[in-house]
Amino acid sequence: MKNLSRPDPSSPEEVQSLKKHRLLFLAVGILFAVLGVFAITRAYLPALTIKTTWFLGLLLLVGGIGEIIGSFRAGRWNGTLFHVLIGLFYVVVGLLIMDQPENSAVHLTLIIAVFMILGGVFRIVFALFDRFTGWIWVLLNGIVTLLLGVMIYKQWPESGTWVIGLFLGVELISSGWGWIMLSFILRRSKTAAG
Repeated sequence: MKNLSRPDPSSPEEVQSLKKHRLLFLAVGILFAVLGVFAITRAYLPALTIKTTWFLGLLLLVGGIGEIIGSFRAGRWNGTLFHVLIGLFYVVVGLLIMDQPENSAVHLTLIIAVFMILGGVFRIVFALFDRFTGWIWVLLNGIVTLLLGVMIYKQWPESGTWVIGLFLGVELISSGWGWIMLSFILRRSKTAAG
């Protein structure tokens, strides 16, 4: 039975709407990819890591203020104290990160390494014990994630000056390629339709 609660993203109207913005998607994709390559290939990666970490602190600060304001605007006391405390926690952590972005980057890198190691181990165990369709790809993903986590951990605390910037660069390239591919798919769809 067809789900009627949301529109079909492949409907002709949706595709036509997306086609109007195809060149914008392409431009955004190229911009993201270029920024990602710039971030990865430049020697300014430590500065990028520190700026990215500072921006994360700013986001936490703004999110915390929003959480506090939202808790009082809800109009009822049930749960307000909980939301105020969470908002205050975000504000304090955000201010601490913004005050010491270099030290925060080093500590966040350690957390990233631990999560990658644990995530890799869990994927490996899951793939080996539950051999579902495509389990080999999950196993390989787990091995790569585990090895990357160990490499980052072995180079810690020095890795704290470049890992976050590198990850930002990789994310920008990945997002850029996604936008570029969407633009090409829409172009082919236009050619097929026309």
